[in-house]
Amino acid sequence: MKNKRVLITGGAGFIGSNLARRLVMLGANVTLVDSLIPVYGGNLRNIEDIKDRVTLNISDVRDPFAMAYLIRDKHYLFNLAGQTSHMDSMTDPQSDLEINAAAQLSILEACRQYNPSIKIVFASTRQLYGKPEYLPVDEAHPIRPVDVNGINKLAGEWYHLLYNNVYGIRACALRLTNTYGPGMRVKDARQTFLGIWIKSLIEGKPIQVFGDGTQLRDFNYVDDVVEALLLAALDPNADGQVFNLGSKEVVGLLQLAQILSELKPGSDYQVVPFPPERKAIDIGDYYSNFDKFQATLGWQPKIHLKEGLANCLAYYQENQKAYWDSE
Repeated sequence: MKNKRVLITGGAGFIGSNLARRLVMLGANVTLVDSLIPVYGGNLRNIEDIKDRVTLNISDVRDPFAMAYLIRDKHYLFNLAGQTSHMDSMTDPQSDLEINAAAQLSILEACRQYNPSIKIVFASTRQLYGKPEYLPVDEAHPIRPVDVNGINKLAGEWYHLLYNNVYGIRACALRLTNTYGPGMRVKDARQTFLGIWIKSLIEGKPIQVFGDGTQLRDFNYVDDVVEALLLAALDPNADGQVFNLGSKEVVGLLQLAQILSELKPGSDYQVVPFPPERKAIDIGDYYSNFDKFQATLGWQPKIHLKEGLANCLAYYQENQKAYWDSE
């Protein structure tokens, strides 16, 4: 990546900022594009330590003229911008469609017209599988999204694969599971429920576990996801492919709440009924089979859950003001 020109959409967001930090260390010339619209997770605090080593362009992926300008001379595009809230996608489906599907198509058209040699890594989601028929979920699992977000992310993913297959624009998609770590949105549950759990812990409030707490999940620490994104960008074996990320470390939500509570003595948690609007789109147990990605690119997660959670909690205890006190 040394001296390579890299564009990251959603670059001031959670994953984008962590990726930018790693790319700067590798000697890349990094441009970040972010709308900084408050509900979508962009936060200038995420890039405070590298602000003089990256170029930040405040614009929206829904602006085709801005995107056409920004992608022209880039070697790599990490396409991470998106509307990530499943609940928001149900209350405002049009915005979700514009960001997660229509904007993706216009970005790919800009690549086709102005920079067909670019390599694109698209951040997709495990949400598009819907309620699992079997576990762990592999890439052959039926696709049955349970919310608008899953449908639109699927469209965005398939646009990338189509442009790879038809126009030769090298692209691949990583279906992310629950990604967590420093820089994630914690003031509400728009990005991940873990964020609001950590906020509750720091504020001395009990964690609320919906349902009976037996739901199984897997998690990836953000450093492992950054590694996966870089591998996918650099290895031509990824071109035209879809890969699951995931972890062998599967945990129930009640067990997860217990682990977090132990990391902050005096904390508590409570099991509460599902809110009806969340119950309607809950997928039950989910964890991924990432064997395909491991076999193709050699990736596997390295950060154990308890270590990652401890890092995360320490970060937000130190930086609370930047992530919710000031908003």
